[in-house]
Amino acid sequence: MKLHMFPFAPNAAKVRLYLAEKAEAGASIPIEEVTVNLIEGELKTPDYLERNPLGTVPVLALDDGRVLHESLAIIDYLEELYPDPSMWGADAYERGYARQIERIADITGLIPIAREIHSTNSPLGLPPNPPVAEHYHGRWKIGIGFLENAMSDGRPFLAGERVTVADCTLQAILQFARFRELDVLSESPRLTEWCDRFRERPAAKATILL
Repeated sequence: MKLHMFPFAPNAAKVRLYLAEKAEAGASIPIEEVTVNLIEGELKTPDYLERNPLGTVPVLALDDGRVLHESLAIIDYLEELYPDPSMWGADAYERGYARQIERIADITGLIPIAREIHSTNSPLGLPPNPPVAEHYHGRWKIGIGFLENAMSDGRPFLAGERVTVADCTLQAILQFARFRELDVLSESPRLTEWCDRFRERPAAKATILL
């Protein structure tokens, strides 16, 4: 299998963190990483668009030629192949809760952060779009605030006592924010502590670049 990715792209970084955490827990998954240079426009080349017509990363290319190109679909596929240890949780509730936290981080965090960045300081060279920037400015505070409050019970990780995909998702989002110098944790001391602690984990040190 090959994972086509760009290390600063949040959805690709999420999958890379997931793979690193699985390996740290003893479930090493044999995948070759292939870097796709978003900044130089490799997503728009005919070869890449044949692999993924949406022109996004990551893409997981299977050995038989089939592909998956949504980060959660990739993760769920790999969890089916390598279920132990689970990166969602030990029982139905844990898995449901972890997915809830992951979706909150992604939908209320990544989407407005990405819109704000791409309309002001796009790494893809997109032109500034002041109306879009104004619309999305600070909207990520809703999701970040929810996650900050969730951690008031002293939990070590976003969904509880164990690392889940939710931690990988938020850490990947925060790396993208740091990549474009957008500070989203200045009013979130619990998440700041979690972020600093998580970045000291071997898996994060092996994959997080910023």
